[in-house]
Amino acid sequence: MSMFTDRRALLAGFALCGCATAPVPADNELEAALRDTPPDAIIPLWPNGVPGAERVTVIEEEIARPNGEGLPDRIVRFVRTPHLSLFRATRPNGSALLIIPGGGYRHVVIDKEGYEAARWFAARGVSAYVLRYRLPGDGWAAGPDVSLQDAQRAMRVIRGQAGIDPARVASIGFSAGGHVAASLATRFDWPLAPDGDASSAKPDISCFMYPVITMGEAGHAGSRSYLLGANPSAEALARYSLENHARTDMSPTMVIHAANDEAVPLANGLAIYDAIRRANVRTELHVFEEGGHGFGLRFVRDKPAGIWPQLFFNWGQRRGIFVST
Repeated sequence: MSMFTDRRALLAGFALCGCATAPVPADNELEAALRDTPPDAIIPLWPNGVPGAERVTVIEEEIARPNGEGLPDRIVRFVRTPHLSLFRATRPNGSALLIIPGGGYRHVVIDKEGYEAARWFAARGVSAYVLRYRLPGDGWAAGPDVSLQDAQRAMRVIRGQAGIDPARVASIGFSAGGHVAASLATRFDWPLAPDGDASSAKPDISCFMYPVITMGEAGHAGSRSYLLGANPSAEALARYSLENHARTDMSPTMVIHAANDEAVPLANGLAIYDAIRRANVRTELHVFEEGGHGFGLRFVRDKPAGIWPQLFFNWGQRRGIFVST
């Protein structure tokens, strides 16, 4: 049975959310998250030298994209300096969140899927770390695994930070960053650390936001091309289609998607949800009627999907990761 042609297997436990049962966050909370305040600290991932750079010649560049709302919307291309941008918790309680923005494996979105979510969670006692990760097409020795290599290192760095409970570190990924987050959730123990570090890179809970999951027929063509090249083999397509790799020792996972997503079809979110459920791992799915793709916080302020960060926070509380302050 194909996940993309027969959805009957999803009826058990599936929830279609045309409207939210909880109130949309107050405007002042969202506006505070959208305010352009800088990170509290920049933490390098590889202070002793970024691995696999021998054939990398690209020059890192940050680009500001204009938008009708006048909000900051920066992206980074050709990442050479992978790091974590820390937004310290207002009232820290030991929990932490690794935030992995999207960008189609072509660039990394800074504000819309990074800093804004970080400010929202930091205001609720969660130390939020936004990952600036390297990209597969830039010549790194790790090739298509280079973004996962950075995500693994990021989890290990966060667990070593002062004041962080190493058993209460969550991760969330958006779009192609959702593919990185899902790779981390299913491949946390892949031996990608160049120094042999085998300490845990496993998130304690995960959230995939409108994630790129499959490299097959329902996949996002741009992400597939930048990750695997123009003509990937059948083996590569299967290897990086993450619905094939859910495992029984994954951490609990939430999946959030919009039904009208025309860039990364809903089939991606449904596929990974079903795969995780079949692996007998605790999982929760929220599908909103509208929101499109890449909505972050700013594009659903007046829509039911605007409740998504509170849904994840509440779910993380029930899992014992986040704490109400």
